Amino acid sequence: MKDLLYLKDDQIKDCIQLLLYAYRETFSDPAEILKKKSLGFAHLRTLHLVEGNEGISVNELLFKLKITKQSLNRVLKDLKRLKMIKQIKDRVDTRRKLLYLDDDGKKIFGEVFESQKKRIFNALKDSDPSSVIKFKEVLKKIINGKK
Repeated sequence: MKDLLYLKDDQIKDCIQLLLYAYRETFSDPAEILKKKSLGFAHLRTLHLVEGNEGISVNELLFKLKITKQSLNRVLKDLKRLKMIKQIKDRVDTRRKLLYLDDDGKKIFGEVFESQKKRIFNALKDSDPSSVIKFKEVLKKIINGKK
């Protein structure tokens, strides 16, 4: 534990590299599934966020993805064409468009999730409970931390 009190640049670089490898491996698992539908990682990130936030508005999705409106429009156009996402006008404010996974979107998301779940499940299963809790806490701090 004493090593962590004096985090050196090399230790931080190692951590960043491990995050990169973990991301690469976790998101390469469903590559074949996405390829069959001519989808990329931008589509995958969108599917993940819409699945986890049913009824999310386009503006909220833009904020969460931190991408341009033009980039999101291209992705949404593809997903709507493939009948994976449906856009419904908000009943209260008809200017707002709310996003939901369509049946095909739920199916492809399920396949993708299953391919990713194996890696994450096995890593968590082979770790002690306190490590899992601390790992999740550290990830949240990275996400919400200051630049």
